[in-house]
Amino acid sequence: MKRIAILGSTGSIGRSTLSVVEAHPERFSVVALAAGSNVAAALEQAKRWRPRLLSMATSRAADELARKLKGAGCGDIEVVHGSAGAIRVATHPEVDFVVSAIVGVAGLEATYEAVRAGKSVGLANKECLVAAGELITAEAKKHGKPLLPIDSEHNAVHQCMRGGRLEEVQSVWLTASGGPFLDTPASEFSRITVEEALNHPTWKMGQRITIDSATLMNKGFEVIEACRLFGLAPSRVKVIVHPQSTIHSLVEFVDGSLLAQLSVTDMRLPILYALTWPERIPSGLRYSVNDLRHLDFRQPDMQKFPCLALAYEAAEAGGARTVALNAADEVAVAAFLEGSIGFDEIPRVIRDVLKETDVRHPESIKQVLAMDSEARQLARERVEQLKSRKAGTRRPVVAK
Repeated sequence: MKRIAILGSTGSIGRSTLSVVEAHPERFSVVALAAGSNVAAALEQAKRWRPRLLSMATSRAADELARKLKGAGCGDIEVVHGSAGAIRVATHPEVDFVVSAIVGVAGLEATYEAVRAGKSVGLANKECLVAAGELITAEAKKHGKPLLPIDSEHNAVHQCMRGGRLEEVQSVWLTASGGPFLDTPASEFSRITVEEALNHPTWKMGQRITIDSATLMNKGFEVIEACRLFGLAPSRVKVIVHPQSTIHSLVEFVDGSLLAQLSVTDMRLPILYALTWPERIPSGLRYSVNDLRHLDFRQPDMQKFPCLALAYEAAEAGGARTVALNAADEVAVAAFLEGSIGFDEIPRVIRDVLKETDVRHPESIKQVLAMDSEARQLARERVEQLKSRKAGTRRPVVAK
């Protein structure tokens, strides 16, 4: 019986993980959960799974949940909150496996502490490896514990790498759908609306990741993840645009062989793979080979999508540059979503922040968070400059 903690239990990956657990009660049990601020969702999960420990994002949410749990006859469940609460969930002594699915750097400390505590970790949080991958992978190696990717692309790479030794790998190929603007001329990017950018042709995701897919920054983050998960130089991690999203990733070996992984586009499959590794167990998640018609591939246009090129530059430098890449992107995407900057200005904000970021390598999570804070401030300042410039170019209204 594998005993599980989930960081981000009320999110999409968290709910899918619980679905996998429910389908295999003989294999998995839930010990601890870290939710966000959705008290109603956390209450339902608590009543269904009866974890020993449940953490909420804020003290107010925790107090409300504790009252409702007591009223529901579940007062024996301990409720905590905040970063310290998430760390307690991740390091609970009864837990064997931690699923890291809290979005953003909010899940960074808890994930790192889970690795330090010698837990096996399934990673569905890009920001952890982008911002602090050097620290996290070193700690995992020190404890001899696996970091198992849940992201579909890296999970696919992990599966393909079972076909050979790491030293036999020539390159890793990450597939990208290309997003909604694959065939849109770059000259039209300044006129792209939020609604258009959120209309992804293949996936239904959260707002930030959907915009990151439209700029190809999401694929840039995945390049950095792959470098850190598999110990590869950025030059050996390549991106190929594959609009059908049928093949999730490929691994090219030194003899010229290519192994590709394809499956249903259902996150329960990579979650099940991570939870049961090194085993494979039966599931009903089937891909119909009869659905294979044609597969298209093309090289990404890094001039049209400069965020991908910026990610490669940050991957080469490492350290503070990858921290700044993630922080600046989050600020820039939020500014675009609220209408403060244009779609084409997202990479401009990120580029300017990277230029002002020194090449330093953090030695602790505290330093990572300080670098993150610095980069966010730089990005906010750049956004304000762009807003002011826009305001200055507007024609004044002349009273008649």
